[in-house]
Amino acid sequence: MGGGGGGEYMEQEEDWDRDLLLDPAWEKQQRKTFTAWCNSHLRKAGTQIENIEEDFRNGLKLMLLLEVISGERLPRPDKGKMRFHKIANVNKALDFIASKGVKLVSIGAEEIVDGNLKMTLGMIWTIILRFAIQDISVEETSAKEGLLLWCQRKTAPYRNVNVQNFHTSWKDGLALCALIHRHRPDLIDYAKLRKDDPVGNLNTAFEVAEKYLDIPKMLDAEDIVNTPKPDEKAVMTYVSCFYHAFAGAEQAETAANRICKVLAVNQENEKLMEEYEKLASELLEWIRRTVPWLENRVGEPSMSAMQRKLEDFRDYRRLHKPPRVQEKCQLEINFNTLQTKLRLSHRPAFMPSEGKLVSDIANAWRGLEQVEKGYEDWLLSEIRRLQRLQHLAEKFRQKASLHEAWTRGKEDMLSQRDYESASLQEVRALLRRHEAFESDLAAHQDRVEHIAALAQELNELDYHEAASVNSRCQAICDQWDNLGTLTQKRRDALERMEKLLETIDQLQLEFARRAAPFNNWLDGAVEDLQDVWLVHSVEETQSLLTAHEQFKATLPEADRERGAIMGIQAEIQKICQTYGLRPSTTSPYISLSPQDINNKWDKIRKLVPSRDQTLQEELARQQVNERLRRQFAAQANAVGPWIQTKVEEVGRLAAGLIGSLEDQMAGLRQQEQNIINYKSNIDRLEGDHQLLQESLVFDNKHTVYSMEHIRVGWEQLLTSIARTINEVENQVLTRDAKGLSQEQLNEFRASFNHFDRVSRGPALLWSWWGLGTKPDKRNGMMEPDDFRACLISMGYDLGEVEFARIMTMVDPNAAGVVTFQAFIDFMTRETAETDTAEQVVASFKILAGDKKYITAEELRRELPAEQAEYCIRRMVPYKGSGAPAGALDYVAFSSALYGESDL
Repeated sequence: MGGGGGGEYMEQEEDWDRDLLLDPAWEKQQRKTFTAWCNSHLRKAGTQIENIEEDFRNGLKLMLLLEVISGERLPRPDKGKMRFHKIANVNKALDFIASKGVKLVSIGAEEIVDGNLKMTLGMIWTIILRFAIQDISVEETSAKEGLLLWCQRKTAPYRNVNVQNFHTSWKDGLALCALIHRHRPDLIDYAKLRKDDPVGNLNTAFEVAEKYLDIPKMLDAEDIVNTPKPDEKAVMTYVSCFYHAFAGAEQAETAANRICKVLAVNQENEKLMEEYEKLASELLEWIRRTVPWLENRVGEPSMSAMQRKLEDFRDYRRLHKPPRVQEKCQLEINFNTLQTKLRLSHRPAFMPSEGKLVSDIANAWRGLEQVEKGYEDWLLSEIRRLQRLQHLAEKFRQKASLHEAWTRGKEDMLSQRDYESASLQEVRALLRRHEAFESDLAAHQDRVEHIAALAQELNELDYHEAASVNSRCQAICDQWDNLGTLTQKRRDALERMEKLLETIDQLQLEFARRAAPFNNWLDGAVEDLQDVWLVHSVEETQSLLTAHEQFKATLPEADRERGAIMGIQAEIQKICQTYGLRPSTTSPYISLSPQDINNKWDKIRKLVPSRDQTLQEELARQQVNERLRRQFAAQANAVGPWIQTKVEEVGRLAAGLIGSLEDQMAGLRQQEQNIINYKSNIDRLEGDHQLLQESLVFDNKHTVYSMEHIRVGWEQLLTSIARTINEVENQVLTRDAKGLSQEQLNEFRASFNHFDRVSRGPALLWSWWGLGTKPDKRNGMMEPDDFRACLISMGYDLGEVEFARIMTMVDPNAAGVVTFQAFIDFMTRETAETDTAEQVVASFKILAGDKKYITAEELRRELPAEQAEYCIRRMVPYKGSGAPAGALDYVAFSSALYGESDL
């Protein structure tokens, strides 16, 4: 029962005491209704009244009635039976009514003692208004209006019911039946009621209310039906009994709604937590599976296998990693959104499972990128190594084949004993030829050493067929040593024979002397013309072309030398013809014939144009590679600065957002769309980069931007815009949850920006690229000194202890900075209207009927099924005494919802 609004209501009522006579019908209705209402309370004290104007005359039952309905003690009544004793008792009752803020207009104790019916009914109506109707409140209304609004709401769904007042709206009885059915549908079958049976409807309502709801019958159905306008006070008195009868259900419904709201918030937050855990687990598992693959540095023996590894890595960067980048960004956004919702609903901050913090994922991601960069460097280094190995192996095979071809038969030749039956000239020829062979052998020493050096280099570079190379090289070296031994032995034999021989053909000797070095030159020229090369640029190819042109310039001189040698042979034949000698088909001093020289010369003439063509093709290939370099560089030099500019723009937007949050979000969404639309340029650059790698081009002097630079920049740009959008979304959540106006937000932003001087921004990106730094003045964070200055500028009087306490609120992780979101939370913390654990406990207490525990049956009866089962699963058993089996502890459950150990 409440305080002082009754006087105001009474002043708005008609001045009943100014009417000289009561309408007989209304008098009858009020007498019956007020009597029944008084008896419904007096029976609690074991008494009742029969005649309302007689039984209150001595004031005793009147005082008893007030004590019962107020729950308070009145002064002791006077025991005498004289008139002044009665007046004194009635005055005590009237004084008590007046103490409750009710103005008694024209009601005196004498009229009550004298049995004035009109005054007595007026006094009882005043009591009913004050103690039964005044405290009824629905949506800021009170008393009569509140009771009427309550009736309208409860009967709104029912056909043929339209409650507009407390007289004619109740004549057909349907409104009373609808009130009962709304709260106790088991008592009345509303569908069977007829509007044309008002007496039956009213009696049904009266009987059910008296039998099941403990509301005595206060009206007569016939009087209500037959009266054009039933008495409003009588009807209000009777209807107010229904309000109080169902008040407990109303409280339970309100409590249930509050609990459902709190549980819905908790369920949504738990769903977000589960989604975060699932996404974090999947991302960490993908990183865990991917890192060993990237850490595997076991090379392949062939170039094609290594190129397949490179193609697999390109697929990973182009197809497999980008979705994971998006997942990582979305994970951070979901985490920030969840923490904002928890903060706004005064729930404890979400702490992910061990190893699944945002920082854990960031560390794992950094580890992945470090391994990834090392893997790509290793791939390119291994391909270059295999490329060089392939080049060296081919060179080794060519030189070994040429040497083996040259040595073929040389051991047999050196082992011959032909000089034993030779003439002097033949022996001398053999000696000279052997000298020429020794000269030739010495000329081949460099080649053997080169072959051995190539084999050594192949071993050092871990060539996969090193065993066969070593075997072949060893065979060549062993054969070379044997050739040296055999050569020395043959020289010794020929020199001994030379002492016996005296002549030698000078012309053949001259032929041998000139033909041998020329033949070596021919062999060297053939070897050079067949030599393989490895170049990486147009300039290197041009250098080969220049060397080749210089070689071609020496050919006329060589041709003249060849003519001179051929002239010596012609002179020999001429002398033989002149003197009738049998010409020798070969020179006695050298196994080389003129035909051999001519054959090698012809071979050189054929190899020269072939090498011309091969060098031109290589030049064309290098020119294509150069075009690819320039094509990539032209795009990279445009894309790189564009990304840098966008990162700086997003940084400035994040630190200096102005205008309404919706306008900011629209601007950021437009910026995001511009970035998404730019993706085709990145894809086109990826295509050019792939062409370069397929052509084995790994350097580019025309740009400082590598594809890795562009990828990292692009990923950071996407992450930056997504985080900025998420910040604005969280500000919208904060604004809506805490009722901030746009002007307040703008004021907060202006104050924050004035003191935001952390110079970090996109410098991290620039540092990663190795392109220098471009610091940005604002970054959306304040250092503690700037935050203190900001608070002081806004009127806070801060001591060290108070400021330290505030810092623990805005920087719980001791990161050393204050974000704009934390700044807004602090500025609006005191005005937030949120549910508390105490409010939830109070709501559960209503559902439990004031018990310290609650049962599963009560939860299922009062709450929706999903919320009821949610509570039952999470509530711990009640440990207090006097509770039935299965009782649940709703106090501990409410504390746990808000992260509190005890209320």
